[in-house]
Amino acid sequence: MASKRVSAAGIIFANMHDSTITDLTKIRTTGSVPFGGRYRLIDFPLSNMVNSGISSVGVITKSNYQSLLDHLGSGDEWDLSRKTGGLFLLPPYGRAADSYAAGGLYRGRLEALANVIRFIERVSDDYVVMCDCDVVANVDFKKILKAHIQKGADITAVYGRGSYTHDTLKTKTVLNVNQDGLVYDVLIRPRFEKLNKLGGGEASGDEHSCVEANVSLNMFVMSKEFLLNMVKESASRNLYNFEIDVIQHRCKELKIIGYQYDGVYSQIDSIMSYHKANMALMDFAKRADVFNSERPIYTKIRDEAPAKYGLEACVTNSLIADGCIIEGSVENCVLFRGVKVGKHAVVRNSIIMQDAEIGEKCEMNYVIADKDVTLGSYRTLEGTENYPVFVDKGAKV
Repeated sequence: MASKRVSAAGIIFANMHDSTITDLTKIRTTGSVPFGGRYRLIDFPLSNMVNSGISSVGVITKSNYQSLLDHLGSGDEWDLSRKTGGLFLLPPYGRAADSYAAGGLYRGRLEALANVIRFIERVSDDYVVMCDCDVVANVDFKKILKAHIQKGADITAVYGRGSYTHDTLKTKTVLNVNQDGLVYDVLIRPRFEKLNKLGGGEASGDEHSCVEANVSLNMFVMSKEFLLNMVKESASRNLYNFEIDVIQHRCKELKIIGYQYDGVYSQIDSIMSYHKANMALMDFAKRADVFNSERPIYTKIRDEAPAKYGLEACVTNSLIADGCIIEGSVENCVLFRGVKVGKHAVVRNSIIMQDAEIGEKCEMNYVIADKDVTLGSYRTLEGTENYPVFVDKGAKV
C-alpha cells in the first residue's frame, strides 16, 4: 500500500514586526515593505511555501494592509488562485465573544491564531508551516518538514547562526540547542551581559563586541493537531505570546527541535538592517543564493518599459528596475521601478523606491527614499552606513 503523501498548509503573519521598522511601516505592513528593486517582503515566505509544494496559505493581517491586498490580489502570480486551497487573506479580528484588545485586535501570535482557528480546522493538510515577513531568504520547507517528522518533534524552530553585537541581539530570540538539535533554553531580547556562553564565544558587556548565537528566524513547523490543541489551551489560559508562553516557558516540557538554516539570509528588524540587506544584493554569490533559479521568488508583475540611460549616465554595482530613467551617476544603489535621476546628479549607497525623482546636480549618499519622493535640483542628503537618512513617502525636498 502506498504511503500517504505528507502535505502542509502555510500561515504568514504580515504585521508581526511593524514596530521594529516604524519608518517603513507608517503606511504599510511589514509584508508590503518594498525590497530589492521590485519585490515586497511577503514575496519571500510566500514564494518559499509555493516552491515547497504548499498550496493553501493564509495571510494574517492587522493594520495598514491596503497595499498588501493590492499586491497579493487573488494570488495568481504565486499560482494560488485556485478552487482547492489557494490564498486566504485572514482578518485580524477575533470572534464576537472575544475581548483581546480594543476592537478585538490580537495582542500576539497565539491570539492571532485563535482568531483564524476556523481556517486551520478547514485545511486538509496534516502539518502547518508558520512564518513572518521579516526574513529575506530562499528556504526549502520540504527539508524542514522531513526533519520535523523524522525527529518526532512537537515544534521545529528554524534558526540562523551568526555573529551578533549588543544592538543587533536586542530585538531577537536566541535558541540554545544541544548536539541532538533539541532546544533546551530560549532567550528573548537578551541583555548582552546575560549571555554567558553561546557556541564557544564569551559575551562581554561591551556593546561593540560580538557573540556567536542561534537566532530564531520566526519559522515554525508543527502538526495541525498539535497546533489546534496548543491554540485552544492557550486561549483557555489567556496566553497570547507564542515565543514566551510556548517556546520559552514550555521548552523543557515539549520536544522543540532547532533546524539550522545554512543559506544566505537577512533579518529585517531596523532601518540599518533593511539598508544592509538591500546592499547585500550587490554581492553576486549572496544574490544568487536568495534568487535561486530553481526556486524563484515571485512577485506582482507590472508592465514597464526597459530602463533608459542618458549619454552621460554612469551606473556601477547597482540594481536598476524597469522604467527607470538615469542621466546622472548611480553607484552601489537599489533603484525601484520608475525612478528618475537628473543630469549630473550623484546617488551612492542608497535605496530609491518607486517613482521617485532626483533633480539635476543632487548628491545623495546613504539615503532611503520612499515612494514618490521628489528631490529638487542642487539638493544634498548625506547619511552614514549605520544611520542612513530616511525620506517619507511623497515628501518634497
